[in-house]
Amino acid sequence: YRVPTESQPRRNKETRKKQLKLIQGNLVIDCPIPSKLLSYLPRKDLNEFTHMRYSAITCDANDFSSAGFTLRPVLEGRETELCICITMYNEDAASMCQTLSGVMRNIAHLNSRRKSRVWGKNGWQKIVVCIMADGRFHTHPRVLDCLALMGLYQPGVAKNKVNGKVVTAHLYEYTTQVCIDPSMNYVGAESGLVPVQMVFCLKEQNTRKINSHRWLFNGFCPSLDPNVCILLDVGTKPGPSSIYQLWKAFDENSNVGGACGEIKVMKGTHWKQLLTNPLVAAQNFEYKISNILDKPFESVFGYITVLPGALSAYRYKAIKNHAEDGTGPLNSYFKSSATYNIFERNMYLAEDRILCWELVAKRGEKWILKYVKAATGETDVPTTLSEFIVQRRRWLNGAFFAAIYSQMHVYRLLKTDHSYARKFLLFVEFFYQLINLSFQFLSLANFYIIVYYISGSMQSPIWDIFFYIFQYLCLMVIGSQFVISLGNRPQGAKQLFLISMIIFALITTYTTICALYFVLSKIFLSHDSENSPLNTPLLSLIISLISTYGLYVLMSIIYLDPWHLITSGIQYFLFLPGYICTLQIHAFCNVHDITWGTKGNDNAMSDLGAASAVTTPDSKTIMVELEVPAEQTDINYDYNVSLAKLRQYSLEIGHGEPESFAVVEGSQDHYHMIRSRLVLAWMAVNYFLVQIITNLVERMESNNGYLYVIMWLVAIMGSLRLVGSLSYLVLRCFEYV
Repeated sequence: YRVPTESQPRRNKETRKKQLKLIQGNLVIDCPIPSKLLSYLPRKDLNEFTHMRYSAITCDANDFSSAGFTLRPVLEGRETELCICITMYNEDAASMCQTLSGVMRNIAHLNSRRKSRVWGKNGWQKIVVCIMADGRFHTHPRVLDCLALMGLYQPGVAKNKVNGKVVTAHLYEYTTQVCIDPSMNYVGAESGLVPVQMVFCLKEQNTRKINSHRWLFNGFCPSLDPNVCILLDVGTKPGPSSIYQLWKAFDENSNVGGACGEIKVMKGTHWKQLLTNPLVAAQNFEYKISNILDKPFESVFGYITVLPGALSAYRYKAIKNHAEDGTGPLNSYFKSSATYNIFERNMYLAEDRILCWELVAKRGEKWILKYVKAATGETDVPTTLSEFIVQRRRWLNGAFFAAIYSQMHVYRLLKTDHSYARKFLLFVEFFYQLINLSFQFLSLANFYIIVYYISGSMQSPIWDIFFYIFQYLCLMVIGSQFVISLGNRPQGAKQLFLISMIIFALITTYTTICALYFVLSKIFLSHDSENSPLNTPLLSLIISLISTYGLYVLMSIIYLDPWHLITSGIQYFLFLPGYICTLQIHAFCNVHDITWGTKGNDNAMSDLGAASAVTTPDSKTIMVELEVPAEQTDINYDYNVSLAKLRQYSLEIGHGEPESFAVVEGSQDHYHMIRSRLVLAWMAVNYFLVQIITNLVERMESNNGYLYVIMWLVAIMGSLRLVGSLSYLVLRCFEYV
């Protein structure tokens, strides 16, 4: 006989039937933690350290409190200052441990601030960490093993039904004193960690991330009543003091209703991903410019278009609905589950943008949004083109329709309690966003027009040959993008999308060479005063270039963060036409696809068993009978199994890719007619713009009014970003004075 390669089930493992009294009609069990884990713990004086609490939730998130459910911190009579929510779907254990270990080190940092009026010793009692798993069958099994080793999860306890009622979510509560780091090693008090109150909500069905937030805001927060809620995605690694920096923004300014930190791209060991994968490098440059120019600019005006779900925070009081009529930010945020309009469904692909808008435009209030550069978080980004295109389809469509929604309702700012100065700044910002939205809608035409006139400005027979080659090549690739995007998924047409991106990069390279040649020839080869740079259209081109690329260089140096210019600049500029054409065309051609790539299963499961009602002698006390592990030995066995699996998983991480746990999802084709109308309208507007401009203005003609308008608008918008970003730096300096 061969030796088994895996741990084998304990032969005498048993379960026994046990009768339990329901608490307010609900199944709540206190389960002792495994003996091995208990032996590691420095503190064993309280029940929250020695027992895991399981609750079988049989109601909707909105009815959590009214149905008699509660949380341990409430039972302990503790006030909650911070509620940290970590949302997950089918991510692996390494991603979970990366986020969780970062959060626990942040909590240890808060606990170490002895001079703080809020934090310091026992500050951990004011913090609750909620892990929201979107679907029991979608959760990676190694993640459950990690949580089991921390004491937060035990197999064999959960039930599908309680007294005939279907369980919608499984709630595990435990105050852990240990953590598993990304290398799958134990970390505890010897490394400076402090106890952490944790809640693990394992939803029975996959109902999307926004539903996980509904459990947080409508289910748990009314019981906890936290001051600030911090949202994290699994895979995001918060900086050592990021959570404190986010909380500090709310503590110092009572008008701050939401805040976000600086999202950084995970570059890999020794910047391996950054230097070897041009797609990662391009995204790194994009994130850096957003953190240096866009977020500071918007923060100064008081409205940030999106607080990234990877690292953001909200004041719970600010997002609560109006008590008198139930309207408000949360009501609008969770409206998506009841909407059937294609506009609203696409808009709610970027529901965090809706929450940002509703917060600033809240009736009778004056909440603002703030960017906190000191709060950093590293996140993993798509490393393959197909993943990147799928992600950006959701981002672009969600952002586009959310922007239209906010523009249509901008008048609501007049009903807020913002000062006149703040309202003026907000209206200026919304006008800026309107121009940006127009540019986005016409980006396809503008890209072709710029390529047409810059490459066509070369007055030579040889240059003419290249002009016609690249002109027709550009038209052919743009046209092919519609065919590819309408008929293929990115995962099934990887090579076609890649070839398109490469051709767009070649077109951009050629156009850049033409622009540089044009500028240098006008400056150094022209001796006629009438053709000097100050008397020709060259001035507009130079100012436009300085207000974009020059602005990137200048502000990166001022922010003392210039390395992305060297490591990622070229990759970004080569990918830029792909951002404009490939991503935008794919997004609009799939506007009918309002899925997140997830699908729920409405069938009630029975694999966990049920807690059935039993008759008691007095016929008054409601009791249920259920099967639970018979002995402490059985609990210890499950713990050892999880430990063995995690050890094997750590070896897989070190010697290749870990086992995949992806769920194949189907897709549904809806709203094809609406999609067709939108794409046809978009194509028609861009096509007619190209035809009108190229027929009215010869490519050799120097006075091109349309290009003048585009270039000077770019310059003006760049100047606004410059002023906003510099103002943010000045205001930030005053905060430290």
